[in-house]
Amino acid sequence: MYRVMTAALAASFLFGTEASAASLPAIKVSTANTVPSCATPGRLMAFAKSRNKRIDKDFEGAATEYMRHGEALNIRWDYAFFQMLVETANLSFSGDVKPSQYNFAGLGATGGGEPGERFSSLGDGVKAHLQHVLMYSGEHIDDPVADRTRKVQEWGILTKWQRSIGRPMTFAHLTRQWSPKDRGYARDIASVANAFYDNFCGQPDPHPELVAEARGQRGVKVDTATAITNDAAPNKGKAVAARAIADARASSGPNRFGLGTGSFGATMPDTSDKASTTPPASFTILNGATDSYASGQVNAGKEAALKTASAAGAAAAGAAATAPPKSASSSCKVWQASYGGQKAVIIKAIDKGQANYTVLDVNEGREQREVAAYIAAYAKNGTSLGEFQTSSKALSKAFELCPES
Repeated sequence: MYRVMTAALAASFLFGTEASAASLPAIKVSTANTVPSCATPGRLMAFAKSRNKRIDKDFEGAATEYMRHGEALNIRWDYAFFQMLVETANLSFSGDVKPSQYNFAGLGATGGGEPGERFSSLGDGVKAHLQHVLMYSGEHIDDPVADRTRKVQEWGILTKWQRSIGRPMTFAHLTRQWSPKDRGYARDIASVANAFYDNFCGQPDPHPELVAEARGQRGVKVDTATAITNDAAPNKGKAVAARAIADARASSGPNRFGLGTGSFGATMPDTSDKASTTPPASFTILNGATDSYASGQVNAGKEAALKTASAAGAAAAGAAATAPPKSASSSCKVWQASYGGQKAVIIKAIDKGQANYTVLDVNEGREQREVAAYIAAYAKNGTSLGEFQTSSKALSKAFELCPES
C-alpha cells in the first residue's frame, strides 16, 4: 500500500504519542465502540485543512462522505478518515496516487510508480476505502467498488489470518496486514487521531449542517455538540479536566500550585482528605472586572469542578476565585491563571457579550490537557488562540487583542 509520511507527522514521533497501536479501536461499531459525537464532517475537514492548507476543492466533502458511507457500513469511519490522512499525506497526494484517482487508501498502489485503482467520484472512492476496511474485519462485501477488494475476497488472501485473530478486529490488527513492512503504521494513525481529539473536539463545529447532509433522509437528529471528548466516548469534558489535574498532581505532588502562580495563587489540596472539597484556583484580572465574569463564569467553573471532584476523586481545574474590584463595564477583559508552568496559552471565551482573554500558564508536555481542563471548568466553548514560550509574550498579545483598560 502506498502512503507518504509528512515531515510534520514524522516530527510528532519525536515527542511520542499517547495512544499505542494496541489502543486503536475495533473496526465495527458497537454499544461500547461508537464514533464520538464531536467527530463531525465540519470539524474533521477543519482539522485536515490545519494540516494541509492547500486541499483541493474537490475534496471539500470528503469527511461528509466518510460519515455517510461509514454509518451505512457500521464501522469506525473516523479512524478510517485518519488512516486516509496518513495514506494521502493529508490529501496532498504526493506519491504515486494522483488526486484525480479518488483513491484514498492506495488500493492497488504497490509502489514503484504503480498508481493503483481509479474511481469515478469522491463518494465512490470513499466507499471503496471503507468497504476494504470492513472486509478486513471478516465481513463479506457483496458488491465491492474496488477491484482489489473483490480479488482479496475471491482469492481468500486474508481468510487464514482473520480466523487466527479470534476476537473483534481492530485497526491495529488491520495495519499489520495493510502495510506489513511498516511497523509504525498503527502509531501514525493513532498520532493523527490524538491530534484531532485533543485539539478539535472542543471547537465549535464550523459546518454543523454537514451532519444532516451526511445522514440524508435517515431522520437522525443533527448533533452540533461542542463537548470536549477523549478517545473512549463523547461528552467527556469533565473527565479530561480531572485527568489533567490528576496527572499534574502525580508529577509534582499535592502542594503543586494550581490556577495561580506562586505570587498570587493557591496550592492544590490533597483530595484524599475528604474535608478538602473545594478545588483551588486563583484568577488575577489585569485591566478591570465585571460582575458577569467574576461571579458567573467562575462560579460555573466551581460547580463543574466540584462535580468532577466528587465523581472522579480529583480536583477538576480549580474553583475558588479571587474576586477583583468592580469597575466600569468593558467589552473585553484580560485575566491570568496558571498551572505553574513556564509556557502560556491565550484562551478566549465570550460571556454575555464580553470577550474574556485568559493567559494560562501551562506545563511542558501537558499543554493540551491543561487547556482542556481550564475550558471545561471556566471557559465553556472557549478556544485557544495560540501558544507562547513565556507568559509575558502571551500577556503582550492579550493586550493587543484587548487594549481597553
